[in-house]
Amino acid sequence: MTVQVVLFAGALGTTVAGHDKVGTAVRYTLIVLLGLVMRLQNAVVRRLGVPDLSTTVLTLTLIGLAADSGPTGGAAPRPGRRILSVLAMFLSALAGAVLLKIGISLVLAVALALLATGAAVLWRPSVPGAGWAAAP
Repeated sequence: MTVQVVLFAGALGTTVAGHDKVGTAVRYTLIVLLGLVMRLQNAVVRRLGVPDLSTTVLTLTLIGLAADSGPTGGAAPRPGRRILSVLAMFLSALAGAVLLKIGISLVLAVALALLATGAAVLWRPSVPGAGWAAAP
């Protein structure tokens, strides 16, 4: 998550330096930085083995939900989790679209704040002998 924070900060810095105007150089820089963030995120989720949550392929989750449903003859395993995954991705996309109306820097700043908060919260328990991970 720390690497993602650094990459997002670079993307935010790029848009701020470009005064929220996405010209060719800014566009390609954002494509590279945010593409790396997406690949890293996908690799982490895959490594953690989170079922029914593909961070970059919403279609796979939707196909699994439809193909495994009762009307198609499927066993419908974990439909609640799949529906919540789709709902979370939809609401996140909606929030991003609303913020994008104001400016791309705002979208990146909100995403960076959420990511940095998550990294800070998860960093402490991941250090052996510190925080919540410490043995009583």
